[in-house]
Amino acid sequence: MKKHQGHGTRIVSWVPFGLGKTKPHHFREMAQVVWENRDNLAYASRILFHGVCDGCSLGPYGLRDHTIEGIHLCMTRLRMLRMNTMKALDVGRLSDVPALQSMSGEELRNLGRLPYPMIRKRGDKGFRRISWEEAMAIAAKHFQGTEPQRFAMYTTSRGLTNEVYYVAGKFARLLGTNNVDNAARLCHAASTTALKQTVGAAASTCSYRDWIWTELIVLAGANIANNQPVSTKYLYYAKEKGARIIVVNPYREPGLEQYWVPSITKSALFGTRLMDEFFPITVGGDVAFFNGITKILIENDWLDQEFIRNHTNGFEELKQSLARQDWETLERHSGTSRSEMMRFAKLYAGVKTAVFIWSMGLTQHRFGVENVKSLVNVALARGMIGQPNMGLVPIRGHSGVQGAAEVGSVPTDYFAGLSVNVENAGKLSDVWGFSVPFETGLSAPEMMDAAHAGKLDIFYIVGGNFLETMPEPIHAREALERVPLRIHQDIVLNSSMFAEPGETVMLFPAKTRYEQKGGGTITSTERRIRYSPEIPGPRIGEACSEWEIMVNLGQRILPPDKRRFLSFESAEAIREEMDSVIPLYKGISDLKKEKDSFQYGGARILNDGICQNLPDQKARFSVLVPQNDILKPGEFYLTTRRGKQFNSIIYGKEDPLIGSKGRNEIYLNPEDAERVEFKEGDRILLKSVVGEYQGICRIGPLHPKTVQVFWPEANVLISRRTDPASHEPDYNTIVTIHRRER
Repeated sequence: MKKHQGHGTRIVSWVPFGLGKTKPHHFREMAQVVWENRDNLAYASRILFHGVCDGCSLGPYGLRDHTIEGIHLCMTRLRMLRMNTMKALDVGRLSDVPALQSMSGEELRNLGRLPYPMIRKRGDKGFRRISWEEAMAIAAKHFQGTEPQRFAMYTTSRGLTNEVYYVAGKFARLLGTNNVDNAARLCHAASTTALKQTVGAAASTCSYRDWIWTELIVLAGANIANNQPVSTKYLYYAKEKGARIIVVNPYREPGLEQYWVPSITKSALFGTRLMDEFFPITVGGDVAFFNGITKILIENDWLDQEFIRNHTNGFEELKQSLARQDWETLERHSGTSRSEMMRFAKLYAGVKTAVFIWSMGLTQHRFGVENVKSLVNVALARGMIGQPNMGLVPIRGHSGVQGAAEVGSVPTDYFAGLSVNVENAGKLSDVWGFSVPFETGLSAPEMMDAAHAGKLDIFYIVGGNFLETMPEPIHAREALERVPLRIHQDIVLNSSMFAEPGETVMLFPAKTRYEQKGGGTITSTERRIRYSPEIPGPRIGEACSEWEIMVNLGQRILPPDKRRFLSFESAEAIREEMDSVIPLYKGISDLKKEKDSFQYGGARILNDGICQNLPDQKARFSVLVPQNDILKPGEFYLTTRRGKQFNSIIYGKEDPLIGSKGRNEIYLNPEDAERVEFKEGDRILLKSVVGEYQGICRIGPLHPKTVQVFWPEANVLISRRTDPASHEPDYNTIVTIHRRER
C-alpha cells in the first residue's frame, strides 16, 4: 500500500534522547523499575514476557501484540509491576488505623500485598486477622435477611479478568439484584450509551491496524501519550504512512505534539512530532464544535450521500436543526471561530479514510452522551464506518474494562446484546436455570447516593477507591461509613478501607490476574479477547483468585437449591459457561494457552455500514443542541488532568510530559493569568459551589477562561452531577480564582 499524501514522521531535535527537553526519561525510569523489583526480578520478567498487560486496554501479550512487529515498552505497565511482585505486608500495621490514615496512597501500597482476611468492627481502633472460614461466616450472617435491593457490588478495572466480571454479575443476579457496576461507569459509560443508540455497538468499530493505514486520525478529548502510551507507536507508524493527526482539546498537550517512543530507535533518540493540527475548544464545547463542522459539511455538500441514503436515519432532521443553529451561538458555545471549524471540515473533506479516537474529555460531562453523538454525526456524514482504515474508537484506559459490561458486570445489561428488562430476564432465566431480576440496577454513583441515604446494607467493593475516584469526597466518606457491612476485596491497601465501619468492614485478600488459577481472559479496546496464563512465582499468604472468593461466598449465602448455579471449580469452567451463554464471546472456551486470542466481530464491525444490532440495521444521526454553560464575569471552567498515574493510583508527584513539579499545580492561560494578576509560583485559591482547593500557579497552553488541576485532587471542587442518560459523573465545574495568603 502506498503512503498517503501527508507530512510523515518529523524529528523533534537532533540532540539525542531529547536532553534538555521537557519529556519523560523512559530509560532512566526503566532502571528505577528494575531497582524497585530487584528482590523479585525473575518473577517480574516472567510477568512482562508472558502475561497480558494489566495497564491500559490496548492489551499486548508479553511485550508484543498482533498489530505491529517489535516490542512495546510502556511505563504505565512497568510502574504497575511492583504491585504484582511485592511481598506481603505486616498485618500488625492494620491494628492502628489512625496511624495509616495519614499515609499517602503510594505509602500504603508500598507496605505490601494484603495476605489474609481482616475485620474491623465499629469502635475498633484497627483490623484483626481472621480465617477465611470466619470471614465467610460473618459475611453470610450479614446477608441473611438482607433485601436484594439493599446489596450492591462494584468491580474496578484493577487487572480484573472477564471471568471475574462474569462471576460478579451472576453472583448479584443470583442474589436477586442488578446492582452491579464497574469502573467504566466513571470513564466511558457515555460512549457505551451513545454508540448503542447511534450504531448499535458499544465498542471500537475498527482495529489498531486501521489507525496505521488511515489518512486522518482525530484525537478528541484524549491524552494518549499519558494514558495509553503504547498507542504512540501506532501513531508513529501512521505518520510514516502519511497520516495526518488532528487534536481537539482545551489543552495543547506537549505529549501529543512531540513524543519520544522508547521502543523505536529513531524516535527514542530524536523524538517524533505527532500532532499536525490543533483545535483548541472550550471545556464542554464539543457539541457546538462538531455541530459546526457537520453544518459546514452539509452546506458544502462534503458528504457521502450514498452512505447517508442507504445506511442512516435522521439526516433530514439533523440538517434542519443545524440550519436553525446560528454561527454566533456555535462559536460562543465552542469557544472557537467559524473559520476554525471550516479549517477542520476542509481537512476532513480532503481524505477518504479517517479514524476518530476519543476518551474522557468527551465523556465526563453532564452531556457526555451528546458529546459522543456529535462526533458520531461527523463520522456518519462521510460514511466513516464499516470499511478498512476508518472507524470509531472509544479508547479505554484500563486493562480488561472493555469486557466488564460485555460479560455482565453492569446494571443495565445482563451481558452484551441483552439489556435488563422483563423479556430478556425471562430468556436468561431459561438459560441460567434460575429466576433473573428484571429491574435496572444502581450505577456506581447511584450506589454511593443509596449508601449515603442509608439504603444499602452490604457494599461489596472489588478493588477501587471511592474516596479518591468520586466527586465530593466528604459525601463519599459519609456514604461508605453508613453501610453496615463493607467488603473491600483487593491486593493492596487504599484509603477507602479506613473509612469508619457502619458496623463491620472486611478486607478480602485477592490474587492478581497473573496468579489466577487456570489463567484468565481480557478484552482489549479493539475487541480482542486474549488469554493470560497463570505465571509461576511466589504467592501471597492466603490470597485467593477473585472469582474463587465470590464462588465460596455464594456457597455460604445462597439457598441450597441455587448453589449449583455458582459452583465453578476452575477458570476453564467459567469460560465454558460464558461460551455457551454470551453469543458475542463464542469461542472463549478455546483460549487455553499463552498467545491464544480472537477478535470478536473480526477486524472491524458494522461492515459495509450495516448496523446489525439496530432494528432497521441503519445508523442514526442525532439532533443536538449545545448545553454547556456560558461563563459569567469572573468565572472559569475547571477541567482535570492525569499525570504519572494509573486511574487514581499515583506514581509520582512530577509529570515529565508537561514539566510539572507537583500535583498541587493549577494551570492558567497566559492572558488569563495576566488579567487576574497571577504569575508562576503564586498561591491560588479556587472556589466552586461545593468546595475549595489551594495550589500553585502555573502558566500553560490552555484555552482562555480555563483552569486545569490534577485529578483526583480536584474532586473537592467537583459536584456529584451526572449525565442523565449514562449516569457518568461530570468531572468538570465552574470556579472562581482568588489569591491565597501565605
